[in-house]
Amino acid sequence: MTSVYPRSGLVQRRTASSNAHDSSGSRENEAHNQEIDDENDDRDSKETRLTLMEEVLLLGLKDREGYTSFWNDCISSGLRGCILIELALRGRIELEKAGMRRRSLLNRKVICKSDTPTGDVLLDEALRHIKETQPPETVQCWIEYLSGETWNPLKLRYQLRNVRERLAKNLVEKGVCTTEKQNFLLFDMTTHPLTDTTFKQRLIKKVQDSVLSRWTNDPQRMDRRILSLIYLAHASDVLENAFAPLSDDDYEVAMKRVRELLDLEFDTETMKDGANELMWAVISSITK
Repeated sequence: MTSVYPRSGLVQRRTASSNAHDSSGSRENEAHNQEIDDENDDRDSKETRLTLMEEVLLLGLKDREGYTSFWNDCISSGLRGCILIELALRGRIELEKAGMRRRSLLNRKVICKSDTPTGDVLLDEALRHIKETQPPETVQCWIEYLSGETWNPLKLRYQLRNVRERLAKNLVEKGVCTTEKQNFLLFDMTTHPLTDTTFKQRLIKKVQDSVLSRWTNDPQRMDRRILSLIYLAHASDVLENAFAPLSDDDYEVAMKRVRELLDLEFDTETMKDGANELMWAVISSITK
């Protein structure tokens, strides 16, 4: 998997004419986003719906072996980023207001917008931590706290433990994987091989189509879940697994468009109508 590509650092200027253009196009963008979301909801209602965390883990799981690569040290923080974005897309958390000086995404705090349970144990555990923490913390802090990578011993209680194992059990319950025991010389390990490859094939096709046949050249017109999945899969070092089956030409096109997404100015994206600020804050944090 390629490393994160450097961003240009150029900030788009918002002139009066561009503001007028953005305003006139805001309703169109919001309507388009809603149309995509409704389409996905209709499709998901007819099939088992996976969370962002489960989708990223599924991309990382080896089909027959049932475990992620031993050399992947990125997926842990990537999954925590998935949790935050999933909570944001479900309307449970948001970023504090930018203020007159428009502080950067990474300096703004995460606020609990609604403490209504989601029904997902991991999401509700993270939501409870965010709600009870005063003063609020930034997105970067929460990724470190939830993954246990903080140096502050007082924050270790926030760590979400056995995340991969718990997500794998969710996939077992949804009929995607099964549970087996494998012997690795000195120890036994619980693995989760795929029982129904159609879930993963459908997921891979969805990722491929998003940067090939359904590419829009405008991230604001992309479905937020798909857009988040691309960024999170890249940060978790599993996006390559979705692109591996592509032909050489399609692979080059797909990676070129992923680089375009990585090169965006994320603070600028949040100023566009209909943008989910916390989603972009997480993306900025995990791709910096």
